[in-house]
Formats: sequence, structure tokens, C-alpha cells
Amino acid sequence: MRQVGVDYSGIQYHGATAFGVAKRLGESSSLEALGNRGTGTWVPAMSTRAKQQKPKQEASRELSLAGYQLLAQFRYLLARFLAFSAAAAHAEGLEPRQHQALLAIKGYPGGGRVTVGALAERLGIRHHSAVGLADRLVESGYLARRTDPEDRRRAILLLTALGEKALAALSAVHREELRQIAPRLGPLLSQLGSSGMQLVGPRKAVAKLD
Repeated sequence: MRQVGVDYSGIQYHGATAFGVAKRLGESSSLEALGNRGTGTWVPAMSTRAKQQKPKQEASRELSLAGYQLLAQFRYLLARFLAFSAAAAHAEGLEPRQHQALLAIKGYPGGGRVTVGALAERLGIRHHSAVGLADRLVESGYLARRTDPEDRRRAILLLTALGEKALAALSAVHREELRQIAPRLGPLLSQLGSSGMQLVGPRKAVAKLD
């Protein structure tokens, strides 16, 4: 498989800017957009009741500058890792969502049987999108459908030998990439869970929704 790498050498924890993220994400504000455009990703819509609510006044607390910098840095690292993941999947001849599907099936909690519905839930996509995704993986030889021996009305999804091989190769390079970023990500997560997220001053804010 072609070597795929991401340079994390310029990363700092304080005062750093996500100088490459917007470009890598194609000016998209969503990390899920990376390599998964047009795949039917499910995004919960705001309820009608929530839209109708018109809060007159509420108290809010603002993050410290360091808190904002930590959050921005976390998104930056995550975006870089997703960029790496997408490139690695393409190098293996798969779309990023196809790689995610193989991993979701192989790593399903408890080693249980994975149906299309379960796959949709694990990937956060609509059922019909999961059906199409599974169909393409079956057609390309990465997945197989089998009748569930406990409920013959439904089918379960299993990795084929080709799917196992592709996933093993991708998992190996992802594990190595995670080992490289762990020294930077670990301390960052610790700070996010402690004083780095310190709030500053209660501030009253008036929110009027017309």
C-alpha cells in the first residue's frame, strides 16, 4: 500500500492556528465532509418546538482564550488525522466511508451480528444509505451477506477474505499514525479536561430571536 503521511511537526499547544485545516477540508466547516461527501450522512434537525422558542434573556459564561485555543487545536489534530485516514483509504482502493463500514462491522461491540440497520447506526447514516454502501462493498467483494441463523428474516454482513486483508492493512497504518500523534494528543486531552477549559466571568447576554 502506498505510504501516506501527515506532518505534525508544526503543532503547538498555545497560540497555534489551524493554518491548514480549512484548505484540507475544502473550506467546509464539517469534519465529516472530509472524504464523505454525498454519502447521506444523517444530521439531526432542530425540532420545530426548539425553533419556536424565543429566549428573552439568559446568562452565559465565556471560555478563556486558552480554552478556545485548546478546542481549536483539538479540531486541528482531528482534521489532520481524518485527512490522513481518507488518503490511506484511497491508497487501498476504498472510499473513506467504505473503510469505516469495514471497521464498524469487524469491531462491532461484543462481536455481535451486524445488520444493515446496525451499520447505519454505527456510522450515523440513514438506513437507505447504509443499504447502498453495503451493496457496493458486496459487489466489490469486500463484504458478504448471510441469512441470520437466529432470524431468517434478516441478513447479516460479514467481511470476506478481501475485506479482512484491506482492513488489516489500513488498521496497521492507522495504528502507527495514532502512535505518532499520541504524544501531542494525550497532553491536549488532559488540558481539555482540566484548567485549560477554565471559564471566565459570568456574563449576562440578551438573546432575541426574531
